[in-house]
Amino acid sequence: MVNDHKHQSHPDIIKRLKRARGHLESVIGMMDQGKPCLELAQQLHAVEKAIQQAKRVLVQDHIEHCLDDAIGQLEPEQQRRVDEFKAIARYL
Repeated sequence: MVNDHKHQSHPDIIKRLKRARGHLESVIGMMDQGKPCLELAQQLHAVEKAIQQAKRVLVQDHIEHCLDDAIGQLEPEQQRRVDEFKAIARYL
């Protein structure tokens, strides 16, 4: 059984992760060159933020699209609660 979990956001996420990978490789090069720890920490922070953002986009996309498919048609009050959950989840 093959699961097709491709979403519209996946190409953007892949681009973000590839940039983060390139950035991480640059940081490794900086370490090999003996760059100051402050510069390394700043660059590692940027890599970490890029990966964190990619994860956030992935999770938000999943909540936004897969949740509705999983739960199906709802009564208006139930749908309001699901919409509220989606809205509050953006703050995670």
